[in-house]
Amino acid sequence: MKPVSLIDPKAALRSDRSGWPRHLLSCDGLSIEAVEQLFVAAREMRLVGRRRVKKLPTLRGRTIINVFFENSTRTRVSFELAGKRMGADVINFSASGSSASKGETLGDTARTLDAMNPDLIVVRHGAGGAPWFLAERLSCSVVNAGDGINEHPTQALLDAFTLSEHIGDLNGKRVVIVGDIAHSRVARSNIHLLNTLGAEVICVAPRTMIPAGFTDALPATWHPCLDDLIETADAVMMLRIQRERMKQSLFPQDREYSIRFGMNPERAARLPEHAIIMHPGPINRGVEIDPAVADGRRAVILDQVENGVALRMAIGFLLLGGSGE
Repeated sequence: MKPVSLIDPKAALRSDRSGWPRHLLSCDGLSIEAVEQLFVAAREMRLVGRRRVKKLPTLRGRTIINVFFENSTRTRVSFELAGKRMGADVINFSASGSSASKGETLGDTARTLDAMNPDLIVVRHGAGGAPWFLAERLSCSVVNAGDGINEHPTQALLDAFTLSEHIGDLNGKRVVIVGDIAHSRVARSNIHLLNTLGAEVICVAPRTMIPAGFTDALPATWHPCLDDLIETADAVMMLRIQRERMKQSLFPQDREYSIRFGMNPERAARLPEHAIIMHPGPINRGVEIDPAVADGRRAVILDQVENGVALRMAIGFLLLGGSGE
């Protein structure tokens, strides 16, 4: 991947966006060119978020519906804020207060929403494949905000954007993903995207947290010991243990997990000077990451949050063909 800093931002924002897909459902298959274009736009949008007046008229008159069938704080608020900063009309749809809680099927919900003529629907659903199901039935664009344990493409894109901002070109870099790989849609999207961008991805987890057929299904390798990789990592991405998706305990105790796989100050001190520590949130402090590390100088967790808004603004711009002014 060539450094995105070499691309002229104004030229990228004026360029033809026909290369961008109609929907954003997965990181698998996204081209390097599409990702570079998105990063350029995200960098411009981040500047908007740092201004006193954080508004653009780019999507004025457009309608975005955020449809969340699962609880969310960061992702939902990030999408809502992104849409409003772009000037769009944003509607938030929660399954707990909708007809879905009365037994309405996803297909009927889709038809109902489509009849309202939105321009973009952002969906999070507990069932893998739900965004694809909607994309086949809706006349508007669809963005996957997380489907089951399958994918979370916008989180992976903001992670890669944050990585590129801190450590530069990702080609040849070593990114270590640590934690509950089996239940993590964030891990799956990151593995696909980072592989596309030329990074070496190594997953570290207990054997019970590695999905069946891992090496055949995903372009990454598995290693059982975090300490073996600390001194050669360019970035370490810690994952939350997703107890809500586990049918049984996959490790004896939180303390044992923290000792073997947690990011503590001692491990953080052994990282190369340029290396960064990431976490998609929410954090289980004291389990996957020590509070001193989460709040320390190497952690870029809050940068990920800021970049998430900017990147989702850029996604709206590219999917809906906003003005390049």
